[in-house]
Amino acid sequence: MSDHRPAAEAADEADEAVDTDQKAPQDSSPEPAASSRSASAAGPTTRAVEPTDRTVADSRSARPRTRRVLRRTLIALPVALGVLVAGSYTATALLDIPSPPTLVQLLTTEPSRQGDLFATRTIPASATPAPLPVHDVSLPATVPWKGERVPVEQFLTTTHTNAFLVLRNGRLTHEWYRNGVSPTTRLSSWSAAKSVVSLLAGQAIEQGRLREDDRLVDILPQLKTGGAYDAITVRDLLDMTSGVDVPENYNEYYPLTGTARMYLTRDLPAFAQDHRELQFPPGSQGAYRSIDTELLGQVLAKAQGRPLADLLADNIWAPMGAQDSATWNLDHDNGHEKAYCCINATPRDYAKLGQLVLNNGRAQDKQIIPPAWIKRIATPAPHKVDGWGYSAQWWHPPGGNGKDYSALGVYGQYIYVDPVSKTVVVKLSDYGDQQDEQETFDALRAIAQSG
Repeated sequence: MSDHRPAAEAADEADEAVDTDQKAPQDSSPEPAASSRSASAAGPTTRAVEPTDRTVADSRSARPRTRRVLRRTLIALPVALGVLVAGSYTATALLDIPSPPTLVQLLTTEPSRQGDLFATRTIPASATPAPLPVHDVSLPATVPWKGERVPVEQFLTTTHTNAFLVLRNGRLTHEWYRNGVSPTTRLSSWSAAKSVVSLLAGQAIEQGRLREDDRLVDILPQLKTGGAYDAITVRDLLDMTSGVDVPENYNEYYPLTGTARMYLTRDLPAFAQDHRELQFPPGSQGAYRSIDTELLGQVLAKAQGRPLADLLADNIWAPMGAQDSATWNLDHDNGHEKAYCCINATPRDYAKLGQLVLNNGRAQDKQIIPPAWIKRIATPAPHKVDGWGYSAQWWHPPGGNGKDYSALGVYGQYIYVDPVSKTVVVKLSDYGDQQDEQETFDALRAIAQSG
């Protein structure tokens, strides 16, 4: 570095030529790359130079060093950053995850809009859209929130809500959006997509293309281990009892482990093959694991020979009368859907999904989801998941009337269904990592029961 200085620095240091000429030969040659990187990372360093006479020594001690050190620093920093960036591109390529610019965007983009950063497959709007009938009804003045009652709008803003819709008896009675969001804004479902995958599974089971007792490895033989993993069934995947050990990690500071790593991978089938360790024997207990839904999605695509987005488009989106097109994020262009998350749709179409379930699987005078499957998701499975009731990818939160259930996504995505009050509530948010979910359900229940 010191042997390839800019002309300005060379001119400033002309009086040091005697020192430079008398350096040892090894000092005059370029330093090894590794040595240069270490120096850059640690900041500028000063080499000891012995003066040849008293005059030169006095001259060196009299000249300020600040400008020279600063200039060396300004040269060293870009080189260090260049090495870091080059290394990060290599690392992301080896790990088969998005490039560094995309990773930086992920850290600066709201979760609700991160779907824009990944490859997608389109789910077209229905050719016969069915707009929601509107009948304005006031919400209660306040809702319960952390031991007190607060105005509804305070609840919405506190929980960083983007869109909030209430349907009663199939009519849109309340619709609220934060600034910058409209009825046609696509927002990410995050794990609420799991509940949509469940509806596709119910259809496949009704059609005889799949059975809950089918073993995972009989449909995806490349996953066979010869061990306990091979006992996993479709039912285990539906009810989160597989035991597959891929922890639910959403920590941006540990992006290469658990679900965060699965979210970034550009090869979901390979990820599934690389993660076949078990936390407990399949079917013995419940534990929330996004890998279960990912495996279920791969099973559905294989059993029906079509991508999940196409199945959703033809079997649910079109017949229910979706007003807008949606997208489903993929691991790479023309790749595999992230089954466990990442449908990007408009708020009213999420509300239509909730109404479809509330209507016992019917929409536009068609039976779209089998009634037996609606009963399946409305009835908690034997094993609780993380202390809550759970069944076929739908949550049964504690409290309430015991009849309500919900799709639920990290950062505050809800498609809440209450059959007793015939209410659907959609809440799409950017609110932390699994934050205040019980308190949010208490508020949603108060709204449903106020009608």
